[in-house]
Amino acid sequence: MNVKTVLPLVALMGITRVHHFGSAFLLPDASLAVFFLAGLFFSSRNLFVALLVEVGLLDYVAITQFNVSDFCISSAYVFLIPTYFAMWFGGRFSANFKSMQGTELTLSISAMATLFVATTSAFLISNGSFYWLSDKILARDFSNYVTQMTHYYLPYMGYTLMYAIFGFAVFKLFKRLPNLMAQKTA
Repeated sequence: MNVKTVLPLVALMGITRVHHFGSAFLLPDASLAVFFLAGLFFSSRNLFVALLVEVGLLDYVAITQFNVSDFCISSAYVFLIPTYFAMWFGGRFSANFKSMQGTELTLSISAMATLFVATTSAFLISNGSFYWLSDKILARDFSNYVTQMTHYYLPYMGYTLMYAIFGFAVFKLFKRLPNLMAQKTA
């Protein structure tokens, strides 16, 4: 594992972690895609742990230094560990389907299906644990949970897919760049 190849993932999470769904001035959170891509391209469990530490530090700094709301910090916060593990494991599993050969710049259908399942699992873990365990939700019932879930699921899935596909394409492009440069000079 090369620091130069991991650094873009660390930086992407660092600059997007402030706001879940983005705003006119902020990019949406890329944390889920970062964990998926880390699993896809790197098998290191140490990297998984390092990214978890980064998440905790970023959240701490955002809340204590930049006045970001601590609304999402609750007893359910610990469930971010299995949430991000679902993404990292989905990436590890998808490594069986990736191709660094050829000219296509997309993930295979199998890898996309795995990304979809991993993201849905991560959503159910994080959203469900917050809804059912957090002290922020006063009246809990299943129909209200389904209503809340449908409100957040599409952006959660959409931003993760967007970042993961873009990240894969950029990684693949940089992997092919030396060959393209060699062909150009030949």
